[in-house]
Order: sequence, then C-alpha cells, then structure tokens
Amino acid sequence: MNYWLLKTEPDDWSWDEQVAKGKKGEPWTGVRNAQARNFIREMKKGDLAFFYHTGGEKKVVGIVKVVKEAYQDPTTDDDRWLVVDVVAVEPFPEPVPLADIKAEPKLAEMKLVKNARLSVQPVTEKEWKLVRKMGA
Repeated sequence: MNYWLLKTEPDDWSWDEQVAKGKKGEPWTGVRNAQARNFIREMKKGDLAFFYHTGGEKKVVGIVKVVKEAYQDPTTDDDRWLVVDVVAVEPFPEPVPLADIKAEPKLAEMKLVKNARLSVQPVTEKEWKLVRKMGA
C-alpha cells in the first residue's frame, strides 16, 4: 500500500462534503499539474491519503481511501488530466496544522514541507505514521 496527501480548498470541496458522499465516494477532480497528475496515475485501489484543507486552514483533517484507480477527469475533455475516486475513512480527532508539520524535524523532508504547492503528493510510511500520531 502507498500513502498520499490530497489538497483541497475547503470552500471548493470540504471534508464534510467528502464524508457526505458515503461509500460511493467522489472523483478527485480539477488537478491540472503534470507532476500531481503523474502521482494520480500511480495511485492504486486501497491506497490511503491524508485529506488536507488548504487556504486559511492549512491542516490535515482526515483520511480517504482510493476506491477507483486513475481515469480521465470528467470535468474536462482534455484526456491528459486524470482522477481517482476516494471515500472518507476517518476524520482526525485533532487536525494537524501545517505549522506543526513544519516544526517537526522528522518531517523536514516531507513533500508538503518542501513543495507545499503540489496538490497531490506521496507520503512515506514513516511520515504517515508520525502525522497520524500527531492527529490522534
């Protein structure tokens, strides 16, 4: 299994909206960055991802699971852009702010710290475990 981080503006798509989709899930649409698209292409059914609110919040708020692998983004006719379908797994009891992630020396190499603008990014198993612990 691989781990990921998916970023969204909560005004565009929030954790509560993701949860409301239930077991049906929702396509992760709107990615228009080639590197992020390539990461979507690597995602496999069963992979887990942190659900990250950007904008004024900047925090990990929950965990989603990939339930359908990459296919063309239905919001565009441009076949370069892909989506995966994700379902909410669980909220974080304590959302983990970006400031706390940046303050943790063990997370200094995390893509979120080094390339904060990338909307879809891999997370190592060690990073995954530590951020989960921070949100417990």
